Amino acid sequence: MINNITRDAKARMEKSIDSLKQELAKLRTGRAHPSLLEHIMVSYYGNPTPLSQVANIAIENSRTLIVTPWEKNIVSDIEKAILIANLGLNPNTAGTTIRIPMPPLTEERRKSLGKVVREEAERARVAVRNIRRDANQELKTLLKEKAISEDEERGAQTVIQKTTDDFVAQIDAISASKEKDLMEI
Repeated sequence: MINNITRDAKARMEKSIDSLKQELAKLRTGRAHPSLLEHIMVSYYGNPTPLSQVANIAIENSRTLIVTPWEKNIVSDIEKAILIANLGLNPNTAGTTIRIPMPPLTEERRKSLGKVVREEAERARVAVRNIRRDANQELKTLLKEKAISEDEERGAQTVIQKTTDDFVAQIDAISASKEKDLMEI
């Protein structure tokens, strides 16, 4: 029972880390990366469809992305979707290829993105702590039901706390790395 609780808590904490990584991948660091456009939805025959399902997204160089639609008739829809996404990107269309140059980040924009990184990291830390609280609550319930002893509960709480500390350290490292990335020119 205790192993199931700790295993479940660890799996949920890993999902929090994955979620943080996905959110931070959306933030632009001045370098071209296909993940910047992954969350963009394109109107494809009236249905909102992820851009990656209607086009190929590739890196031309460190500051330019190339989007090549599978069908010629959706080029304008893709262009509109990129503009509507409000990422500060201006797509240039040449035939069926859409080039998206990455404008350099201003100092002010870098600082505001740094704040966003810290907010996302704090959300992830809160999620990890909530998972710890839930696991500890399950342990207390087992103790009340006399399914485990007090020593087993304390030992399990120690394991859960160590796991929590490890994941919070990972979150701190990920956010520090992203902030460093943002501040590089």
